[in-house]
Amino acid sequence: MTISIRTAAAADIDRCVELLFLARNAPADAAEGERAVFERLLDLERGQVFVAVDRDDGDRVVGMATVSYNLAMRYRGEYCQLEELFVEPAARGRNAGGLLVPHTIANARERGCAEYGLYIDATERTRPFYERYGLAVIGPEMRMGL
Repeated sequence: MTISIRTAAAADIDRCVELLFLARNAPADAAEGERAVFERLLDLERGQVFVAVDRDDGDRVVGMATVSYNLAMRYRGEYCQLEELFVEPAARGRNAGGLLVPHTIANARERGCAEYGLYIDATERTRPFYERYGLAVIGPEMRMGL
């Protein structure tokens, strides 16, 4: 498996939605909302989608990452947030995620973002993975569902 990373295109929508629902362990039969957000991310204004493709399998999408670009006065501009990182089970351990993360970091840097961040799950099982790319835990967070 030879993995490369590229910016997602409209033609990737079905596969990216499928990856999202695979990660949720749910059927992708009612995905209108997810499709609408994917299409909005393609305009590059508020966010972006990157895909990992298997070059040895006709550039089949095996992973995806979505980022959002947010404005904050404290940064005098934008910061980047990794929102989602999904790799299909068969491609895990093949460095798809390990290529997607630094690609999104480099893209944020090129865009002029002042900071790059993400939320780790409560178990922190993904923490060592992200620390390899220079991320550090900086404190707790408070949230409220709306």
